[in-house]
Amino acid sequence: MKRSPLAWFPALFSILFAAGIARAQVVPSATEGHLSLTVGGLGSVFQPDYECCGVAGTASNRLYGIGAFVDVRFSRWFQVEGEGRWLRFNEWEGVDQDNYLIGPRLPIHRFQFLHATPYVKVLAGMGKMSFEDGNGSGRYADIAYGGGVDFRLSRRFSARGDFEYQQWPRWPNMPPESGIANTTLFPYGASVGVGYKVF
Repeated sequence: MKRSPLAWFPALFSILFAAGIARAQVVPSATEGHLSLTVGGLGSVFQPDYECCGVAGTASNRLYGIGAFVDVRFSRWFQVEGEGRWLRFNEWEGVDQDNYLIGPRLPIHRFQFLHATPYVKVLAGMGKMSFEDGNGSGRYADIAYGGGVDFRLSRRFSARGDFEYQQWPRWPNMPPESGIANTTLFPYGASVGVGYKVF
């Protein structure tokens, strides 16, 4: 069975989310924020965890791509993030990956220094992958554990550094009669971007 050295990430982020929720129960109502919407763009580099022949494994190349995100803040402790990412550059033999994800994000603390706000997130949705030499494509369940830092640049603009570790369970989702064993793909990567606060 393929094991990843980053397999402990889900447990770490579960602990961080539980700590944040417990802290949220004692936050005075005066510190609660108002509804806000931030949209932005990303540039990403990812290790796709796939190179060839229907077998999961570390690839010799990295995929590069662009993405977009939407953050909705309902309160200081209740925020939702949606993102789309299209990893279409530096492909090897036509292998690429896309992500369409949504889920909760939790700011950990606001630092006055550099106006920095680190956060963690757990997103779920769909990953799409094209295989080498045009040998088909597939859509797969995708769970992403991540975190990063937002830097407020002005009243409207912010910069972001972000990391994600993903799990694509039941990959490549083949029926038992195919004779191909299903496993889990573990893509991971980093992104940088700029956000604009709409309201």
